[in-house]
Order: sequence, then structure tokens, then C-alpha cells
Amino acid sequence: MIFSPLSKKAVPSQSPLPFSRQVLTFLGIIAIISQNDCIVYDQKYGSVWHLMQIFVATEIRPHCSQHQRYGGTNSRRIEGPTTIKLKVFNLASSHYRLRFHSSSLPNVSIMPTQTILVTGGAGYIGSHTVLQLLLGGFKAVVVDNLDNSSEAAICRVKKLAGEFADNLSFHKLDIRDRDALDKIFSSTKFDAVIHFAGLKAVGESVQKPLLYYNNNLIGTTVLLEIMAAHGCKKLVFSSSATVYGWPKEVPCTEEFPLSAANPYGRTKLIIEEICRDIYRAGSEWKIILLRYFNPVGAHPSGYIGEDPRGIPNNLMPFVQQVAVGRRPELTVYGNDYKTSDGTGVRDYIHVIDLADGHIAALRKLDDPKIGCEVYNLGTGKGTSVLEMVKAFEQASGKKIPLVLAGRRPGDAEIVYASTGKAERELNWKAKYGVDEMCRDQWNWANKNPYGYGGPEDSSQ
Repeated sequence: MIFSPLSKKAVPSQSPLPFSRQVLTFLGIIAIISQNDCIVYDQKYGSVWHLMQIFVATEIRPHCSQHQRYGGTNSRRIEGPTTIKLKVFNLASSHYRLRFHSSSLPNVSIMPTQTILVTGGAGYIGSHTVLQLLLGGFKAVVVDNLDNSSEAAICRVKKLAGEFADNLSFHKLDIRDRDALDKIFSSTKFDAVIHFAGLKAVGESVQKPLLYYNNNLIGTTVLLEIMAAHGCKKLVFSSSATVYGWPKEVPCTEEFPLSAANPYGRTKLIIEEICRDIYRAGSEWKIILLRYFNPVGAHPSGYIGEDPRGIPNNLMPFVQQVAVGRRPELTVYGNDYKTSDGTGVRDYIHVIDLADGHIAALRKLDDPKIGCEVYNLGTGKGTSVLEMVKAFEQASGKKIPLVLAGRRPGDAEIVYASTGKAERELNWKAKYGVDEMCRDQWNWANKNPYGYGGPEDSSQ
């Protein structure tokens, strides 16, 4: 059977979802399937197809092959009672040809909706992950003290989520507030927790170590105690590549020796050890520690992105502020490293890829063999500071003035990830390259030069 699009709608919330459904996400396309009908939604281009008399989809192919936005053929197998193979040749095309087997859909299991607590879910990585959760069929409850984030991000996530917005709720609280957090757990049964909440500025952590130990360690301890008290023992923890310290070789594998060069890194390392200890004490815990490298980019809509308060601590937020005129120049620390252009090399990863990595980890928690596991999330490729700046200049059409300065103490020369374990065990791999990262970063900056501070946000 061959189906063509029956409708195209710019806003996904207009699509009806009146049925128990299974949600399959692949390369920006969402297929929401029930036994009677199906909606296929292209996240990037806003196209919606509502298909009746559904059979098991095996292939999606456009009528034409121009405008290869994603470059070539991509396929992914989704394992279940029935294997569904999906091939996307050209997501930019407005017409797709859908082919179906004659086997009926009841062989495909309909998964119950899971409810996930997301701490720090109003932040940069958290907000993008919450959006992917909603589009993936999950319910999300966000708790955040808004110390370095904005409630406007939650409002915008709801708008992007469309029909799924009702599956998101937000509570302003600090996870160190035991009574307030316990009240949230008493009112909602959570299937798992994704833990982002924590302070993360390396320089500030050196100046204010007690603040970081209090916030990050005590907050996590309170969270874990309340999770245990309410029988919720599935956790995805937002760790960091900082736990590798100064690696003597690259790429960094999960088996590398661990060390920390600053109080921020030590809090991540200590929390990892706490997680390993509670698993050893109780094997019913299922914990995944995600060590990721350098998140950049923004949602392709330009509607949510990174909005740090004060002087940015990371390269790309600083670059984007120079591009929009908020800062006069970018200071590059160190141009005498043993790299191709003398500047430090890092593994930059698109925030959407990173968010999808959290969803993959969340699904992995259902594996009965999982205990306390660690995975790197990166691209497995190193990019220098100057290469990143050049890519941003090409994406934005803006010249970024540079000032070269000496090395900063503690900065490593080359750091990038080995991602083989995540690819094998999580069935996850970064899809986006540096050009897409810079394109989306500039789209966000250009539309929101002062972050979440526009008239739309002040009226919410």
C-alpha cells in the first residue's frame, strides 16, 4: 500500500491524539501509532501526516531526492515483538511514500506512559532533554531552583511540545529542601529520575568550593534518600568528562583513570562514587552515569538554547555574545599547544544529540542486566577552538574579533571521547556535526540576542 501526506500543518499541536499510542522517534521524525491510525510528524519541518488503517511500516521514502539536508541514507532498527525498519532518505522533501507490510499492528506492543522527574530541567541541557522526553511519549515533572536558568525555557518547551504540553509540569524548588521534594514524590509516582541539578562553573568552584560541595553533594544525597524512601530506584545522572582530569591519551574511554582538577569536577566524581556505593549496597538500583563532553548548539527552531547568567564559562556562548554585539571580542587562551593550529582541542556535541542520549539511557534502565553503568556521550572527534570559531563565522556571516592570551592553568591540550560503548549498548550515536551545531547556535542567538529576556517571556 502507498500513502501520501493527507495534511501539512505548521503547528504539531493541531494534530489529534485521541488514542493509546506507541511513539517511535527516528532522525527528527516521530511516528505515533495505534491499532487504528497513525500520525507521522516531522519535528524539523512541521509536516504532519494522519494515516488510517495502519499496518506495520517498513520504509519511508520521499518522491524526490533533492535538498539532501541530512546527507544520504539513514536507517534504524527498533526491536520489539515486531521489528520495524525505517529508512529516511530526505527529510526536507514535503512528500513521502510510505510502504507497509500486510501484517496487522496488534503485534506491536503499546508501551504505557512513564513519568520522569527531571531535576534542573529548566537549564540548557535539561530543557532540551525535557522536550525530547515529551515528544518521545513520556510525562515529565521538572524541579529547578532557577539559580542559573529561566522558567521561560519551560514555557517555550511547552509550546514546542504542542499536543504533548499537558504532559509537562514544573515546580520551583531546591532539591536540598527535603520536605518540598518529598511532597513532590508523595503526590506523583515516578518511574525514573534524570538528575541535572547542580552548579557547574569551574572558576567559581575554585573560588567558592563550599558552595559547590553544599549544593551539588548535599542536593544529590537528599534526592537519593527520597528516591529510596519512595521506591524509585532508577537514575540517569548528568556527570561530565571533567572526571578524566588531564588524560594522557585520547580518545577517553570509560575505563580511564579518574581524577578531578577542581571542586566542580570533584563533586561529579564523588557523586559517581556515591552511585556506585548505593548500587553495591542494594542491587535493585539501576543507575546510568553519562559523562559528556562539550554541549553546544540549540533546538533547530531557535526557540530554546543556552542562556548563561553573567560572563559565559564556555566557548560557544561567549562566541555568540560577541556575534550579537554583547561583547567586543573573544579571548583565546593558549595558542601554543601541539595541535594543528596551536589551540586546544575538544569534543563538541550538539545538545539535541545529548538530549537523545539521555532518552537512550532512560530506556536502557529497563534492561534487567543493568546495574550501575557509565557511558561517554560525544562525537568521538576533536575540534580546535579556532576551527570552531571559523565554523561559527561561516554559519553566522559575522567576524569574531580574537585576542590571544596565555594558557589557563589546568586546561588540557586535547580531549575527546571514545563513544563505542554508547553506540553498542545504548544504540545511540551523535548525528550532527560542527556545521549543524554552529548553524543552530547562531539561529538561537540571532533570534534571542539577550536569551530568555524578550517581550514574549516577560508576558508569560
